[in-house]
Amino acid sequence: MRLIPRLLLSLLALLPLALSAAPAASDLQEGRDYERIAQPGPFQPLAGKIEVVEVFGYTCSHCAHFEPQLVAWTAKLPSDVRFTAVPAAFGGPWDAWATAYYAADQLGIAKRSHGAVFKALHEDRSLPMQNVSAEELATFYTQYGVTEAAYVTALKSEAVQAKVTAARDFARRTRIPGTPSLVINGQFLVKGNSAEDQLRIASALIAQARSGKAR
Repeated sequence: MRLIPRLLLSLLALLPLALSAAPAASDLQEGRDYERIAQPGPFQPLAGKIEVVEVFGYTCSHCAHFEPQLVAWTAKLPSDVRFTAVPAAFGGPWDAWATAYYAADQLGIAKRSHGAVFKALHEDRSLPMQNVSAEELATFYTQYGVTEAAYVTALKSEAVQAKVTAARDFARRTRIPGTPSLVINGQFLVKGNSAEDQLRIASALIAQARSGKAR
């Protein structure tokens, strides 16, 4: 009959070890967990927020695998944290898909269609990785309630091109090494050996930013 009390004691003894698996913000080390950005600056004015930017690419398989974990993580972010997805405009197909994202964003359908684009590219293979046409994109996005003509107009608009340029400039200034990459407040580039590691470090950097102790 003493089995349950002993089991509870064992679990309580292991609790500190479980908590230590998620190091506090003070345990972060520059160079190991994050890099300090040489030319710091947020993607958008902070306006009292803590900014988390994910630089992603639709054709990146790592980004596709990262997406479900990122969605779950961002859903739990507190109100003082602003998450912004920034498409990588590294040239070639990267630019084409960055433009596709911002056209959807301009039409107000980017959030609803974001995960579906990854699925279409990496699972269904219903969209081409390279040389995707405006017509193919427009047809895909009509399922979100926009017309083909409206999407093509947005795709070719100066406003969308300006957003792509801003995304490209941000990635260059912060020296994004690849995708997916997380940047906190335009100051810190998250490192890590796995998606779980990246999100753990990002959470700790957010805590540092909130307390004003980011070093």
